[in-house]
Amino acid sequence: MTDTASAHGPNDALTDVAGLRVGHARLSGPGALSGTTVVLAPEGGAIAAVDVRGGGPGTRETDALDARNLVQRVDAVVLTGGSAYGLDSASGVMAWLEEQGRGFPVSREPWQVVPVVPAACVFDLGRGGEWRARPDAATGRAAVEAAVRTEPGAPVEEGNVGAGTGAVVGRIKGGVGTASTVLPGGTTVAALVVANAAGSAVDPDTGVLYGQYFTGERPAFPSPEVHAAALRRLAQAAERDDVPPLNTTLAVVATDAELTRAQAQKLAGTAHDGIARAVRPVHLLNDGDTVFTLATGVHPLGPHPLALNAVLAAGADVVTRAIVRAVRAARTVTGPGGDFPSYQELYGPSVG
Repeated sequence: MTDTASAHGPNDALTDVAGLRVGHARLSGPGALSGTTVVLAPEGGAIAAVDVRGGGPGTRETDALDARNLVQRVDAVVLTGGSAYGLDSASGVMAWLEEQGRGFPVSREPWQVVPVVPAACVFDLGRGGEWRARPDAATGRAAVEAAVRTEPGAPVEEGNVGAGTGAVVGRIKGGVGTASTVLPGGTTVAALVVANAAGSAVDPDTGVLYGQYFTGERPAFPSPEVHAAALRRLAQAAERDDVPPLNTTLAVVATDAELTRAQAQKLAGTAHDGIARAVRPVHLLNDGDTVFTLATGVHPLGPHPLALNAVLAAGADVVTRAIVRAVRAARTVTGPGGDFPSYQELYGPSVG
């Protein structure tokens, strides 16, 4: 950890940044293993930026976040399963925002707005057994409505939920994870991730989650016997399944600091370091690793030109911890689309 004086937020979640809400929705029915997660900004929106480093991204409206372009704030960010098909879920979020009169104003009438809803997708096609079971506009609407129903500052559900429903990291079940930190000056920095990577989150020599080496916690090393049994279980799953190594880790890093768009862009970029600590290898051609930044602007950074550094360091730290939490919270899924053991099944709840 870079900022040893910082502390976790009240819920250790993205919603510790006041005004942000998170909603999940998953597909129902046989063969469905996918879903959508929406991060809803406070009314009036938040400064936003994005940094895409994977070689196979699936995104929507990311060009609008370029600091050279017109849009200053966004009202929601969508993370979704379903690969590029699932990006349609953002349409449902747009429709809901339009009904609320929230979006970029384009006319004198307050209801004449165009919501700008950046989105990114993970590859989970067919993991439940049905190739065409993927999120659509109705899934996105269900997720944003779920976000609205939450209380301010509510805990965020983790694991096999929303966009993490069908997530896999290497051969192990992935999912949604979240974490937050409060810096000594009172600024909150938080992250929500969808851990779904072609690389592995587990050190093959020890069985410890890579991210655990960077979280400030002492890893609990599994016994050699437990680690050997886990490797056998994963080998058996690999023999059964021919899973395409097409994956992506997504993150939303948020802060209540007052950032310019350029500073938000820098935060999105350095937050990728948090993915690189927790997943190896990372940013491959078959990953679409994407980090969004949201800044609500409550706390001024201060006059020192290097004041942003603490936020940058914290952003990477919370992304690493969120990935660890995602893998720990995930639960085994076995079905017609594949056998995806969870870290907890392999190593027990107290290891990692």
